[in-house]
Amino acid sequence: MDYFAQQLINGLVLGSIYGLIAIGYTMVYGIVGMINFAHGDIFMIGGFIALISFLVLVSLGLTAIPLILLIVLLVSMAITALYGWTIERIAYRPLRHSFRLAPMLSAIGMSFVLTNFSQVSQGARVKPVPPIITGGYTLHEGSSGFAVQLSNIQIMVVLATIVVLALFTWLVSRTRLGRDMRACEQDQTMAALLGVDVDYTISMTFVIGAALAAVAGMMYLLYYGLVDFFMGFVAGIKAFTAAVLGGIGSLPGAMLGGLAIGLIETFWSAYFSVEYKDVAAFSILIVVLIFMPTGLLGRPEVEKV
Repeated sequence: MDYFAQQLINGLVLGSIYGLIAIGYTMVYGIVGMINFAHGDIFMIGGFIALISFLVLVSLGLTAIPLILLIVLLVSMAITALYGWTIERIAYRPLRHSFRLAPMLSAIGMSFVLTNFSQVSQGARVKPVPPIITGGYTLHEGSSGFAVQLSNIQIMVVLATIVVLALFTWLVSRTRLGRDMRACEQDQTMAALLGVDVDYTISMTFVIGAALAAVAGMMYLLYYGLVDFFMGFVAGIKAFTAAVLGGIGSLPGAMLGGLAIGLIETFWSAYFSVEYKDVAAFSILIVVLIFMPTGLLGRPEVEKV
């Protein structure tokens, strides 16, 4: 049971990171009806910006870790939000009324552009960083000597996820922008006739999704202590899988799917073979979609005539 509890903690932390990225996928799909395949690379960009910002602040002589992390978070969210806005303007808006495959192909091309840009500008090697947040708590120590550990960085990842999700839920349900987003999700043409600025709303959706990916990128950097130019592709595929598993277009479903993928990967790696953790995750996705085609919390689309 101690080993199980430890893997449960690890899986929830990993799933929280996947869930933050998956929300960006499901937001864009819910409003535009298309998948932003460059979103995983925005997550990677956020990790690199967090690393660069941290090194710059340390070189300037700042030593207060909480202040440094706050500044790094704000800087990475701002810059990745700018990336999200740029992607929407370049890769999506000009092709919004084209045939459905055109924006998807454009987003895939943007993904390759961001990946290779990071490889050229930052190098192909993994960029490690020493542990920034250390320490933790021993929850239980069994008779066999195995101790269930809960580190401070794991607590920070989960708390950051909860806070960000609470803020985003408030934004969607209580603000004018959130009301506009929900209106565009239902019918963009009718929303425009009622005075909603559809272009602005879609741009802000990309901006908010990119900011959430920046939070995930920073949490990934702090938790694993490294970034590389290819991590966006792998994490992006996992997060997209999480969004589909939870029900593409459903925000709670995206978070639930992220937690499910994180737990599946962690428990499979712990009890079976780490080499086949991706096979297990995607196999379970296939089984779920066979019996629940819209995902765990997805709703079937009803076409009104």
